[in-house]
Amino acid sequence: MLYRDFYPFYAAQGNPDIYNEEREQEKEFDLMKSYYPDTARRIQEKAEAQCQLLDYEGSRLYDEYPDRFMLYHICSQVKDEMASDASAQEIPGNFLDDLIEVLVYQEISRRRCRRRRCRKCRLF
Repeated sequence: MLYRDFYPFYAAQGNPDIYNEEREQEKEFDLMKSYYPDTARRIQEKAEAQCQLLDYEGSRLYDEYPDRFMLYHICSQVKDEMASDASAQEIPGNFLDDLIEVLVYQEISRRRCRRRRCRKCRLF
Protein backbone atom coordinates (compact mmCIF):
# COMPACT_ATOMS: atom_id res chain seq x y z
CA MET A 1 0.00 0.00 0.00
CA LEU A 2 1.40 3.41 -0.90
CA TYR A 3 0.82 6.53 1.14
CA ARG A 4 1.17 10.07 -0.18
CA ASP A 5 2.29 11.48 3.15
CA PHE A 6 4.98 10.02 5.35
CA TYR A 7 3.91 9.37 8.94
CA PRO A 8 6.54 8.10 11.33
CA PHE A 9 5.55 5.17 13.53
CA TYR A 10 5.44 7.28 16.71
CA ALA A 11 2.75 9.55 15.23
CA ALA A 12 0.25 6.71 15.52
CA GLN A 13 0.53 6.66 19.31
CA GLY A 14 -1.68 9.67 19.79
CA ASN A 15 -1.29 13.09 21.22
CA PRO A 16 -0.49 13.17 24.96
CA ASP A 17 -1.73 16.76 25.16
CA ILE A 18 -5.28 15.51 24.75
CA TYR A 19 -5.06 13.80 28.14
CA ASN A 20 -3.62 16.95 29.71
CA GLU A 21 -6.55 18.96 28.36
CA GLU A 22 -9.00 16.50 29.87
CA ARG A 23 -7.17 16.64 33.19
CA GLU A 24 -7.37 20.45 33.13
CA GLN A 25 -11.10 20.30 32.37
CA GLU A 26 -11.63 17.92 35.30
CA LYS A 27 -9.72 20.26 37.63
CA GLU A 28 -11.81 23.21 36.50
CA PHE A 29 -15.04 21.24 36.91
CA ASP A 30 -13.98 20.16 40.43
CA LEU A 31 -13.19 23.77 41.29
CA MET A 32 -16.61 24.93 40.13
CA LYS A 33 -18.29 22.09 42.04
CA SER A 34 -16.55 23.28 45.20
CA TYR A 35 -18.55 26.53 44.89
CA TYR A 36 -21.91 24.71 44.87
CA PRO A 37 -24.18 25.14 47.90
CA ASP A 38 -24.20 22.15 50.27
CA THR A 39 -27.51 20.73 49.07
CA ALA A 40 -26.54 21.02 45.41
CA ARG A 41 -23.18 19.38 46.18
CA ARG A 42 -24.93 16.42 47.82
CA ILE A 43 -27.31 16.09 44.88
CA GLN A 44 -24.35 16.21 42.47
CA GLU A 45 -22.58 13.44 44.41
CA LYS A 46 -25.67 11.24 44.25
CA ALA A 47 -26.11 11.99 40.54
CA GLU A 48 -22.49 10.99 39.94
CA ALA A 49 -23.02 7.78 41.90
CA GLN A 50 -26.11 6.86 39.86
CA CYS A 51 -24.33 7.60 36.59
CA GLN A 52 -21.31 5.60 37.74
CA LEU A 53 -23.57 2.56 38.14
CA LEU A 54 -24.68 2.96 34.53
CA ASP A 55 -21.23 3.75 33.12
CA TYR A 56 -20.26 0.65 31.16
CA GLU A 57 -19.78 -0.31 27.53
CA GLY A 58 -23.15 -0.45 25.76
CA SER A 59 -24.91 1.52 28.49
CA ARG A 60 -28.12 3.37 27.73
CA LEU A 61 -26.39 6.59 28.81
CA TYR A 62 -24.45 6.54 25.57
CA ASP A 63 -27.35 5.95 23.20
CA GLU A 64 -27.49 8.46 20.37
CA TYR A 65 -30.88 9.62 21.63
CA PRO A 66 -31.28 8.84 25.36
CA ASP A 67 -34.68 7.57 26.38
CA ARG A 68 -36.73 10.08 28.38
CA PHE A 69 -38.09 7.32 30.63
CA MET A 70 -34.55 6.16 31.46
CA LEU A 71 -33.58 9.74 32.35
CA TYR A 72 -36.71 10.08 34.49
CA HIS A 73 -35.85 6.82 36.24
CA ILE A 74 -32.32 8.00 37.10
CA CYS A 75 -33.72 11.29 38.43
CA SER A 76 -36.31 9.49 40.54
CA GLN A 77 -33.59 7.31 42.10
CA VAL A 78 -31.65 10.43 43.06
CA LYS A 79 -34.86 11.98 44.44
CA ASP A 80 -35.47 8.87 46.56
CA GLU A 81 -31.95 9.10 47.98
CA MET A 82 -32.44 12.79 48.75
CA ALA A 83 -35.79 12.21 50.48
CA SER A 84 -34.10 11.52 53.82
CA ASP A 85 -31.90 14.64 53.61
CA ALA A 86 -33.26 17.34 55.93
CA SER A 87 -31.71 20.27 54.07
CA ALA A 88 -33.29 19.10 50.82
CA GLN A 89 -36.72 19.25 52.47
CA GLU A 90 -36.29 23.00 52.95
CA ILE A 91 -36.21 23.61 49.20
CA PRO A 92 -39.71 24.59 48.02
CA GLY A 93 -41.89 22.63 45.64
CA ASN A 94 -40.66 21.68 42.22
CA PHE A 95 -37.36 23.53 42.56
CA LEU A 96 -35.68 20.48 44.12
CA ASP A 97 -36.97 18.25 41.32
CA ASP A 98 -35.75 20.71 38.70
CA LEU A 99 -32.36 21.00 40.37
CA ILE A 100 -31.99 17.21 40.47
CA GLU A 101 -32.92 16.89 36.81
CA VAL A 102 -30.47 19.61 35.75
CA LEU A 103 -27.59 18.10 37.72
CA VAL A 104 -28.29 14.56 36.47
CA TYR A 105 -28.53 15.72 32.84
CA GLN A 106 -25.36 17.76 33.22
CA GLU A 107 -23.48 14.73 34.61
CA ILE A 108 -24.72 12.51 31.79
CA SER A 109 -23.71 15.13 29.24
CA ARG A 110 -20.24 15.43 30.78
CA ARG A 111 -19.75 11.65 30.66
CA ARG A 112 -20.94 11.45 27.05
CA CYS A 113 -18.51 14.19 26.00
CA ARG A 114 -15.65 12.52 27.82
CA ARG A 115 -16.41 9.18 26.18
CA ARG A 116 -16.63 10.85 22.76
CA ARG A 117 -13.22 12.48 23.31
CA CYS A 118 -11.70 9.18 24.45
CA ARG A 119 -12.94 7.42 21.34
CA LYS A 120 -11.31 10.08 19.19
CA CYS A 121 -8.04 9.57 21.07
CA ARG A 122 -8.04 5.86 20.32
CA LEU A 123 -8.45 6.48 16.61
CA PHE A 124 -5.22 8.46 16.35
